[in-house]
Amino acid sequence: MSQQQGKVSREIRGSLFLVGLDRAAKRNAFDSHMIHELSLALTEYEDNPELRCAVIFAHGDHFTAGLDLVELQPKLQTGIFDFDHAQINPWGTSSRARKKPVIVAVQGICYTAGIELMLNADMTIAQDNCQFAQMEVQRGILPFGGATVRFIQAAGWSKAMRYLLTGDSFDAATALDLNLITEITPEPPLQRAIELAEHIARAAPLAVQATLASAKEAAEQGAENAFAHLPQHLAALLKTQDVQEGVMAMLQRRAPEFKGR
Repeated sequence: MSQQQGKVSREIRGSLFLVGLDRAAKRNAFDSHMIHELSLALTEYEDNPELRCAVIFAHGDHFTAGLDLVELQPKLQTGIFDFDHAQINPWGTSSRARKKPVIVAVQGICYTAGIELMLNADMTIAQDNCQFAQMEVQRGILPFGGATVRFIQAAGWSKAMRYLLTGDSFDAATALDLNLITEITPEPPLQRAIELAEHIARAAPLAVQATLASAKEAAEQGAENAFAHLPQHLAALLKTQDVQEGVMAMLQRRAPEFKGR
């Protein structure tokens, strides 16, 4: 089942949710409407218990040129970028946290907000033709979608500053060295992203979410907090039917059928 909603497409494939940036004529640059639609799509994914993994990709030759600064100029002048805190913010900068896994598939150019979208996802598959740039300093602003935190967490201080402070572009091999992406592929990256999403979707969804939650606690709150919360994550999982199914499937040498309960 697929749906087209303005500048973002949505398609359900079994337990997968495919979300497409669909403003190819503008190199998928984010305007206000597109940001809102992407937030609505990710909220729909989060709220649908049948969906287990999402893939964000882009229609056309490029992933995204970043923010549409022409359309967003009034917001830049006022400094007001409001997000509905009841929805999932694509950049993870609002109060509602995402609990389910997201994979990003990138081709062509991936600038500014596109990199920050990747950094807030769980995996990124990039085609070998990609060019990246975090060029906000060249526009008089700063990366306000999270790169001042997540780029440094991924690449380390010195390597991150090499690109955050210059705005220089870099290729897919450099992005892999900086730990910004997961894999490079010579082919269009969507199919590989879908393969990984299907693999994740076969796992126990509550265990996937608990693993994500624990890892995010470590990244955002430090190792001590993450270690302290591990017993409660495990205790919650041990009460689920999926644990029983996983053990029985192993003993019976068959593929498990997890229900998410």
